Amino acid sequence: MTIGEEKNEKIGYAFISPYIISLLVFTAYPLIFSFYLIFHRWDLLTAPVFVGLDNFFFLLHDTDFWQALLNTLVFLLIHIPLQIIFSVMIAMVLAEKIFARTFFRAAFFLPVIISGAVVTILWQKLYATDTGIFNHLLNLMGFSPVGWLTSTKVAMPSIAIMATWKNMGFYIILFLGGLLSIPGHLYEVSKIEGASRWQDFWRITLPLLRPTMLLVVVLSTFGAFSLFIEPYVMTGGGPLNKTMSVVLYMYKHAFLFQHMGYAATIGFALALVILIVVLLQKKYLGKETEY
Repeated sequence: MTIGEEKNEKIGYAFISPYIISLLVFTAYPLIFSFYLIFHRWDLLTAPVFVGLDNFFFLLHDTDFWQALLNTLVFLLIHIPLQIIFSVMIAMVLAEKIFARTFFRAAFFLPVIISGAVVTILWQKLYATDTGIFNHLLNLMGFSPVGWLTSTKVAMPSIAIMATWKNMGFYIILFLGGLLSIPGHLYEVSKIEGASRWQDFWRITLPLLRPTMLLVVVLSTFGAFSLFIEPYVMTGGGPLNKTMSVVLYMYKHAFLFQHMGYAATIGFALALVILIVVLLQKKYLGKETEY
């Protein structure tokens, strides 16, 4: 290695050193320390105490954790289908040459860049039982008001609808990119053969959107399992823990009850669940599309 090459190598390391430092400080160290806490009890005030596998045994018998996991899965099962159906429908419209197409593309993406807390507070007002717009419209139509955030059956679907509205713009952009990448001659040949638009959708559009579909499903899954700000602001996990997400439950144990070791155990269990779900999704949705 020449002197010039050695100098360039040192300059290169100097340029990437901020990233390496941030990776070690904000990613590697927290992960290692979290794994350490799994086997300890720590209340932030005293030194960690080694407890072995006690945190895991407590987790297995913690009915509140399993309720939170069930709530998160319910949210996922509602949120992801809504996300995909409406994102694909709107993306197909925006892929056509419609009036003010650029404006509508930007308008649908706008909720994504708005603060999650702001959107959550806005929808909390819309869902209000006595003063919310939704119940006001129901009253005008002669229906009884709905406890959008106070009913154990309706609260989590209400949060899922709000989260879908908040994040849909991002997935519309992904599906729009997938639609625009489909070769146009495929539709021309299909039209010559007399296929309808519905047949085009099932035989051309949907199969060729499979890679984008997998990406959207995986990203939506990560987002669903990270559910926190919506139940934290809107319901606090109620009513009767029916909107308590795993991340919110972990937050409460960490910063309200100061059970840092158990909170780390919950995080480890959540990561394992996410891994299993994503692998299942990849198995059933990730087959390569044949062109």
